[in-house]
Amino acid sequence: MVTPVNSNVNISQSVAILVDGNNIERSIHDASGDPHTMLNFDTLIPKLLDNRGLNRLVYFREGRYISEKLQERLHQNYHGSVQPCHKSADIPLSIKAMQLASKVDTIIIMSGDSDYVELVRHLKAEGVRVEIAAVPHSTSSLLKDEGDYFHEIGKEDWFSLPKNIAKKARPYVKKPAAATQAD
Repeated sequence: MVTPVNSNVNISQSVAILVDGNNIERSIHDASGDPHTMLNFDTLIPKLLDNRGLNRLVYFREGRYISEKLQERLHQNYHGSVQPCHKSADIPLSIKAMQLASKVDTIIIMSGDSDYVELVRHLKAEGVRVEIAAVPHSTSSLLKDEGDYFHEIGKEDWFSLPKNIAKKARPYVKKPAAATQAD
């Protein structure tokens, strides 16, 4: 006989959510076939937290153009921040995860990139629960296996901008480095 779960259990875990923005954006654009698809943080963040406390939310984004609306929304709703990255989010996200390891119970890495496998192993060795949240078809199976839990990001977790707004929106385009003249 299975004992019913006590609904009076107080879950007091502290969670940090670290987002590799470029990886997640490419994954949902790929899955949806629409370059103007965006994550719906209003439904996704509560689903990821599952009644646990949010300690930090940091969205790492490569490139110069980062939506001010995204920055404002993450700050207003989650006291989150957007951190621009020079090249890739891998190193800044890894550094932030290691800085937070002693301050949180769980770190959720939103990325399917296998570059985070060693980070996941390190964090788990430090006693941190590590969860991965990503689009399944673009997630490394090695990363999925290393994490303590995998959150599937599916079509219910994103939306596409209406056509009239999408035309005005500027999708992320990596600009080539400017050529320099030799002296």
